[in-house]
Amino acid sequence: MSKITIIGSGNIGLSLAKGLVKKAYCRAEDITLTRRNLKSLSEEAAKGFNISDNNKVAMYDASVIVLAVLPQQLKSVLEEIAPAISPEKQLIVSVISGVTCADVRNKLGNNVQVIRAMPNTAIAIGQSMTCIASDNASDEQLERVTKLFETVGAVVTINEDLMTSATALCACGIAFFLRSIRAASQGGVEIGFHAHDALKMAVQTAKGAADLLLQTQSHPEGEIDKVTSPKGCTIAGLNEMEHNGFSSAFIKGIKLSARKAGGLYND
Repeated sequence: MSKITIIGSGNIGLSLAKGLVKKAYCRAEDITLTRRNLKSLSEEAAKGFNISDNNKVAMYDASVIVLAVLPQQLKSVLEEIAPAISPEKQLIVSVISGVTCADVRNKLGNNVQVIRAMPNTAIAIGQSMTCIASDNASDEQLERVTKLFETVGAVVTINEDLMTSATALCACGIAFFLRSIRAASQGGVEIGFHAHDALKMAVQTAKGAADLLLQTQSHPEGEIDKVTSPKGCTIAGLNEMEHNGFSSAFIKGIKLSARKAGGLYND
């Protein structure tokens, strides 16, 4: 079993590690997690993960090194690990917003294979939507990373120039859809339901809508047409939302997040 080192074990890094173990891709002892404050990894250590606050030591015997630090921290981390990289043995996978493969190679060397991956936090339950891209990795390495992330959700390979867009739609998108579910539950409370019931109803309704599209491969508007009748309550509610900019606000939010994601590394 190949060893995996995750540098920067915050939300995404930990979600990836837990998801891989949950789906039996590898064992906890095959994964090393790094963080400056090891106390915050005590729970993971108890579950069998290796933990370290020394990135160079942690990546020594790893065949896959996942970079999962904040964009603002990456330059110093790359300078730290550059002397310890073995390009012929180690693949770099970056899950950092707004950082190109070339940005990583500028610090680690042009002979290093780098693959960008943009998962979302649903990776922790095996339901991520992950986009991957590279400008120099072999087909074999792309397939390797595809299989890694397929154990924790769906994977799409895209051109690298679309990665910041993927960040907005899939990674930031988790928060957008969560906020829409929260809004639905708040509406439910206002029309008479207890908060816990309203939330359960909103969550299951959202899940049903998503599963309906995934399983039938139908278009959202086709399914909407099935629910709307002449002079009915559904079309009245939909139109009221549209009059108040529902779709427009959602689209504008995605566009702004994409612009922001593209500039995080250099901010």
